[in-house]
Amino acid sequence: MASFLKLPRNVWILALAQSIGMCATTMMTLVGGLLATRIAPSPKLATVPLAALVIGTATAAVPAALLLRRFGRKRGSLFGYALGLAGAGTGFLGTLTSGFYLLALAGLLLGMAAAFWQQFRFAALESVADQTQHGPALSLMLCGGLLAAFIGPEIGARGDEWFPALPSYAGSFLLLGLVTLGGLGVFQLYRETGGSTRRETATTRPLGEIVKTAAFIIPALGAAIGFGMMTFIMHATPITMHEVCGFDLGSTKRVIQGHIVAMYLPSLFSGGLIARFGVGRVMTAGAVLYIGVVTVGLFGQELVHFWGTLLLLGVGWNFLFMGGTALLPKSYAPAERFKVQAANDFMVFGAQAAASLSSGWFVFTLGWHGLLLGCLPILLVAVTLSLWQVRRDD
Repeated sequence: MASFLKLPRNVWILALAQSIGMCATTMMTLVGGLLATRIAPSPKLATVPLAALVIGTATAAVPAALLLRRFGRKRGSLFGYALGLAGAGTGFLGTLTSGFYLLALAGLLLGMAAAFWQQFRFAALESVADQTQHGPALSLMLCGGLLAAFIGPEIGARGDEWFPALPSYAGSFLLLGLVTLGGLGVFQLYRETGGSTRRETATTRPLGEIVKTAAFIIPALGAAIGFGMMTFIMHATPITMHEVCGFDLGSTKRVIQGHIVAMYLPSLFSGGLIARFGVGRVMTAGAVLYIGVVTVGLFGQELVHFWGTLLLLGVGWNFLFMGGTALLPKSYAPAERFKVQAANDFMVFGAQAAASLSSGWFVFTLGWHGLLLGCLPILLVAVTLSLWQVRRDD
């Protein structure tokens, strides 16, 4: 905790602003699949709005980095907030008209906004002068997700309760728009740093050369697998629990909230684990936890199994994503940071998009167990990457 208190004011502002922005993602995780199941042309398309969310993040990763390089992080991020408000408005219209494609468009716009908010973690690293504070800064940014873990699903559930005269979940998107405006107000307190505004004139390597190095492959692919597997299982969980197994919305909401807490709470100590044991061992622990996810999930479909599966999934994601993000800066020089960060986020959120798009098909075609078994080949790759990094650490 003492290391957190030493962090600059900018990092705290960015952590709060990012967590508020992430409420759109956590709200859509609960509401998007449930609403789409009712209005989609086919139940197998129920995860399309969620897939659109991560497709938006993936496709906007490179343009977002270019805009931030051109206008600076503060002015450039205003494009993200505009997209977030447009997404909330489009989702509201989609609920009023039972428009499945409007709901998918809302997911796309909110995902594009998230590409800007995801860049806040890099802005936080630029806001600290001492590299020894990078770990605490990154931990604080991820801990901010705990706020989103509670507020996002509550926006989905409470918005539906507080506006009973509106169609289902219309009030959720209305509340989301108000929360996004609040996040914009918080972000206005951020002060641009020299590291985020200076023009880079140093000679840089071609991106194609950088992405072939182990220094890039291990963190980028490891984080991509971590995000992809997490999304693959998480986006299928509300549908499986509520629509297939018949659990009530409250139980489904609490499992999702518990999962998101498990994603971000370990950030309080995962930075210390990396410092003590090395990135490779922490990423290996994440990959092993993912194998535990599949094992617990295959035991049954009672409430305890969903709790166990989603809690392990959250901690495993934290170790893989935290490790990959901490390792990535070692792959580039300061003048190369925007293009490498963009390539990394494109890989990470591209994998997430593919996972979300396919998870609905797996659930309704092969079932919950088929979905889990489909994770095993990818997890072998995650274990291999992690052990590769262990050798590099040693």
